[in-house]
Amino acid sequence: MFYFGIEHEVAFLNKEGKFADFLSTKFAEFNQIVERLPTYPNDYPQLRVGDAGIKQKRWYIEGFERFADSDKVIDCLPKGIEIRTTIHSNIQSAISELSESFCLLREVAASFGFSPVLLSFNPYNCVFEPQPPLNDYEIKQLQAYPDEQTANIYMVTYGPDLNISVADLSIERMIDIGKKLTYYSPYIVPFSYSSPFYHGSLWDGLSVRTFIRTGKRSATLVFVEKEEQLINSIPSLTKIARIPSEVGRIEFKACDSCDDFSIYAALLALLKGLVLDETLLGRATIPDAGLHQLSAKEGFDNEDILTNTTKILQAAEVALGKDPDVELLTPLKVMLANRKTKSHELVEVFRCVGSIEEVLKQTYQV
Repeated sequence: MFYFGIEHEVAFLNKEGKFADFLSTKFAEFNQIVERLPTYPNDYPQLRVGDAGIKQKRWYIEGFERFADSDKVIDCLPKGIEIRTTIHSNIQSAISELSESFCLLREVAASFGFSPVLLSFNPYNCVFEPQPPLNDYEIKQLQAYPDEQTANIYMVTYGPDLNISVADLSIERMIDIGKKLTYYSPYIVPFSYSSPFYHGSLWDGLSVRTFIRTGKRSATLVFVEKEEQLINSIPSLTKIARIPSEVGRIEFKACDSCDDFSIYAALLALLKGLVLDETLLGRATIPDAGLHQLSAKEGFDNEDILTNTTKILQAAEVALGKDPDVELLTPLKVMLANRKTKSHELVEVFRCVGSIEEVLKQTYQV
């Protein structure tokens, strides 16, 4: 029995048509949107609320929390709004809920002058430096959690967490799957590439997010129940579950954002196939940064990436067998045959219109 969920980060243009990030947007501006969105009492205890109380709904503000010299949150520098789905026993219902939540978000955001846009890396500000500088309490907090020390990366990147879990799987088996997905990550992620902009212009590649992020941040996270089940690694492969429904969850975190949610469905089907597959033997505790960078630059134009992506897609297809989810892989096959990603499309539009904002306005045409 498989279970699925998706967390999808949304970036916005503001009413002036400019990119809305931590430099130009206050927490209150995004919070007015979230406040107007509905609460579903039956979502709990599936969804984690968190200590700061920011994560009260299916939508919440993604950002960097600032503290006084204590555990009291005094501000949150926003980068966008995250949508998270509840847990579903099939892929299609997770996608349907995501689509429904996205449409609601877009509608409410429009009433405040914000419009959602697809991107996976901040196209203008490639560095995040908290102002005012961190106080002693904040520094101590960050030092306690190695992954939190990469806030300079996550505040300029946008991407999904594709969540999958299998009933009654042992912790050892889950961690093994986490290592497998980490190893094959450079061949999975090109299907999602959507970050060809950097520092106000075109980047020399397909995914600046992958190039900068992977190796420093996790490709896969496995949520375990007990301290003794953790594996010591930087970036982390394992993490203690914060609520019971997280135990056994495998989060694939390495993909760029997609504005066509059928690609998320395809990627979840691919992950499901890779969980079922027993032929692919590669395992890694930490992501191969060099291989991810090669993948980010060249994508399917690189023969090694193309060959291995073809191999894992075929292995997943065989493992799924007669499972109806095998049909969800079709968009990935098309992409592989054409050797084209969303980034290729964004670059083409940019070459016609010459403006990043104009390109972004043409995303999420759903």
